[in-house]
Amino acid sequence: MLFPKKTKYRKWQVGRKTLEKRMRPDSRGTTVAFGEFGLQATSPSRVTSAQIESARKALVRELTKVGRYWIRIFPDKPITAKPAEVGMGKGKGDLKYYCFEVRPRRIIFEVSGVDEKRMREALRKAGTKLPCTTKVVSKEQVAKVN
Repeated sequence: MLFPKKTKYRKWQVGRKTLEKRMRPDSRGTTVAFGEFGLQATSPSRVTSAQIESARKALVRELTKVGRYWIRIFPDKPITAKPAEVGMGKGKGDLKYYCFEVRPRRIIFEVSGVDEKRMREALRKAGTKLPCTTKVVSKEQVAKVN
């Protein structure tokens, strides 16, 4: 699973993101830069490192040894939680997992090296493993939108 090798602070402060800010389309990472096709998020969500790994395995299984893939997101945000039935106070909870906050239009995965039908199917299967709604886009489609 993906997680940072070293962090300056073990726990982050929560931050204040309103629904309006989370729904705003992303301005970075919105073009297909490396491959021919990409998996684009269409809704905001918090993608954990385990979900990224699960989607990656589905992608690799479909692409076989011929295709190439790129992961365009990295989970660097630590999420903490207190155990069940523990009272308030006594400090912040322990680190539970790392995640990446995905906003609409962000490219999550990119693929190339196999025929179009197989690439689309691989990205569709990877998208089912993620908590956000996604769509498969080509390099040309994204270039027209941006």
